[in-house]
Parts: sequence; C-alpha cells; structure tokens
Amino acid sequence: MAEQFCDVGGGVTLCYETFGEPADPTALLIMGLGTQMVAWHEDFCRELAGRGLHVVRFDNRDAGRSTHLSGPPPTIRQLLTRSRRAAHYTLFDMADDAARLLEKLELAPAHVLGASMGWMIAQSLAARHPDAVRSLTSIMSSTGSLRSGQPALRVYSVFLRRAPRERDAFIAHMERVFAAIGSPGLPRDPDDIRALAALSYDRDHDAESAGRQLAAIIAAGDRTPELRRIKAPTLVIHGTRDRLVSPSGGRATVRAIPGSKLLTVGGMGHDLPRAAWPTLIDAIAEHTVLADGQGEEDPPLQTRPASLSGL
Repeated sequence: MAEQFCDVGGGVTLCYETFGEPADPTALLIMGLGTQMVAWHEDFCRELAGRGLHVVRFDNRDAGRSTHLSGPPPTIRQLLTRSRRAAHYTLFDMADDAARLLEKLELAPAHVLGASMGWMIAQSLAARHPDAVRSLTSIMSSTGSLRSGQPALRVYSVFLRRAPRERDAFIAHMERVFAAIGSPGLPRDPDDIRALAALSYDRDHDAESAGRQLAAIIAAGDRTPELRRIKAPTLVIHGTRDRLVSPSGGRATVRAIPGSKLLTVGGMGHDLPRAAWPTLIDAIAEHTVLADGQGEEDPPLQTRPASLSGL
C-alpha cells in the first residue's frame, strides 16, 4: 500500500504503510536508531501479514518522511559523558507518537514489535499506554542499564561516524556499518544491504537526525523500573552474535519484565538478514496467537539456530 501520513499532534506527522487485511489484529513495527521503516523489509512485512496480522510500519520522528526536528546533535563530549542536556525530545515523546498513531488510525490495541531503539519506544508505549498494547516483541535491544547490552569496542568507530552526504559514499558507509554490526554467523545478501541504503538515502539523508535520536536514548537513562511495570505478554529475541547490543541486553530485559520469555537466535547480529526471517516470523506469529488467547500453552524458553532456517 502507498505511503500515507498521519498528524499525531505536537507538530509531528508520521509517514506509515500497511500490509495485509485491516480486519486482522494489528502488528505495529517500530524501527531503531537512525533507521527508516523500510528496514522492516517489504517482503518481511508481507510474510508477517500472511500469518494473519495487519502490519503497520512507520518512520519515527526524525527519520524518513516523518517530521524532522531542528537542533544540533550531541557533541562527542556529550555522548561520552551521557549528558541529558543535549536531548531535544525523549524516547517517551516517541512512544507518545506511536500511541497517537494507533489512536488516530483506530488500531489499538496492537501487537507491538520493536527493533533496537524501536524496542525502547515500544517498552515505553506499553508502560505508559497499556491499553494500546496487546503484546510486545523485543528484537536486539536492552534496558538502558550500563551494566548490560553494551557495544563491543571495535564497533564504536564505525557506528558513531557521521554518514556522508553524497549518495554513493552513503551507500558505501552503510555497507561498512552492516559489516561491523551485522550477522557474522548467517548468510547476508550484499544486494539487500545496498538496496536498503539506496532507498534510505533517496527517502531522507538528514545527517543530524540520528544524533538527535541518540540523545533521546541517553536522556531516558536506565529504564529497568519502567520495564517492571509492563503487563503485556512479552517475547524477547536476541542474536547470539550481536556486537552492537550484546546478548546480555536481552537477558536483562527478560529479568526486568515479569513473565517475559527469551528466544536467542544462533548466528544473528544487529540486523534482520533473510536467513533469520523464518525463525523470527514463526516466533512472532506464535507469540501473537498466544497473547490473543488462541494458543494452547506457553512455549518454553529456547534457542533456535537461525543459520539452519531458510537455507
């Protein structure tokens, strides 16, 4: 379906797309830091819709074709000292955006999936707007605690480098980023990475927006107390080879959310490669069915070797 726009108030308009039948339960997909909704690949969304979900993906504020805010990104000094004064908005504002999107489109309550920063937004959405959420799925994220989920030192130099303004240089930069943080234990298609980078550049290449989103994450601090308030059924998915948010971030998330369950995916890093899709889509679909009370029993904690899926 073509891109659409929704005014969610506060001077923010969100760009969104839908897949599947509107009569099916909605799955709201929230993407991560500096990443547009198109990182939820169109084929992934269609496959998820084929499992009986009405899939909605959207650009967060300061990403893609949604409203971009003004103001400078944090300085290196502010990042290193984790200064909260650099933030122009917070994760909680971004969660409010998602809540108002669901309200305006009359889609609440929804199954909410968040990847990386998208989970941080989803978690605040569930804690602050519980009536808007049927279930939660966290992918490759953390609690915000400095004691878990920290990046490997070798990824800092690539991840924190500002993206170039020129198109070909931007695409090459994104290839380097995914080489540093992507799934080392799974097949990855370089054409998929280049296509995503090119599409992202053509939709939006605001060089400062990711910095403003990062400042919003820092300003939220350790969100563990908020996670403990979550009542929605929660599935936490984390790759065993994630170098940007270490697997300890997923384990800490499960410890914080009462009744949540952990699925570790063998070989997966901080990306969504096609080889992992069967594992992810099966787990998400099972979780939403159980959350809606249609399943017979809760699945046990498990580790699935995504390296064997889809090959």
